[in-house]
Amino acid sequence: MKTKNAIITEKPPQEVTENLVLLRQDLDLKVPPKKLDKNLLIASWNIRSFGNLTRKWASEEGDSPKRDLHSVLCIAEIIRRFDVVAIQEVKANIRALRDTLKVLGGHWSMILTDVNKGRAGNGERMAYLFDTRKVNLSGLAGELVVPHEWSKKITENALKEQFVRTPYAVSFRSNHQTFILITLHVLYGKKSTDRIKELKGIAQWLSQWATDINAYHHNLIVLGDFNIEERGDLLEETFLSEGLFVPEALQEASVTRSIFNETKYYDQIAWFNGAGRKPRLSMTFVNGGSYNFVDKALANRGLTRNNLSFMISDHYPLWAEFKL
Repeated sequence: MKTKNAIITEKPPQEVTENLVLLRQDLDLKVPPKKLDKNLLIASWNIRSFGNLTRKWASEEGDSPKRDLHSVLCIAEIIRRFDVVAIQEVKANIRALRDTLKVLGGHWSMILTDVNKGRAGNGERMAYLFDTRKVNLSGLAGELVVPHEWSKKITENALKEQFVRTPYAVSFRSNHQTFILITLHVLYGKKSTDRIKELKGIAQWLSQWATDINAYHHNLIVLGDFNIEERGDLLEETFLSEGLFVPEALQEASVTRSIFNETKYYDQIAWFNGAGRKPRLSMTFVNGGSYNFVDKALANRGLTRNNLSFMISDHYPLWAEFKL
């Protein structure tokens, strides 16, 4: 017998409610609490193919996509633990995103890009979700483009074309602090060296912006899926080559990024820390980590990790806490 369709604002079945209690209890233990005017929790999350959803509490064999209302409640429960979340892999169809906002409530808002056209862009958008009780827009929003002059460079790793998925910069204000977040999703390519030019390009772009006296302001934080394979590899070296800084707390081996492989180092949150005449971040970093949802989200469903990756994600959310 097929499960009937439902809407996200309806009361969920008992087994869904019980699973959400389990998830909340785990989040309470592993993610710092939000404190008005005292801390700022910034997160980055590549939510796999975050587009359409099946409007049932539990999707069934033959349903497409597999992501269902239970999945959205779990995603929303994780997102609400942060003040602003940069999301990668938002698709052209934003049904799941809109339902997530409904669950989060009227004090949450979003800003997002148009869809990246072309095969390489994979029909993706960049988005930010933010809790307006603590964070508001402060006036700047734009997509980063490669200066024409860069195409004339003859160095081996020069970026000679635009970013495949355009990085998205948005400025926010929280209490007395203003900051620009730049999120991106680096093209995976056929081999790891295919990513070097984009990684070098974004590092150079940010370095120039950070030192520009006409910049909007200097609190720049870059976050997203950089598709860096391992700690200390050439991709990471390229990403950090212009002075970007990743705090030690986010370099720990225990801070995993992928639900499939603990060594992968795909996702990053980084900023300039005063080296090489770059401006120092004015916000004080407190702590950071990732949230492993595998044993809690949809725990009652008996899913394989592969199935879970399509219903929640194949990436863990990465977060950083700052003192205000």
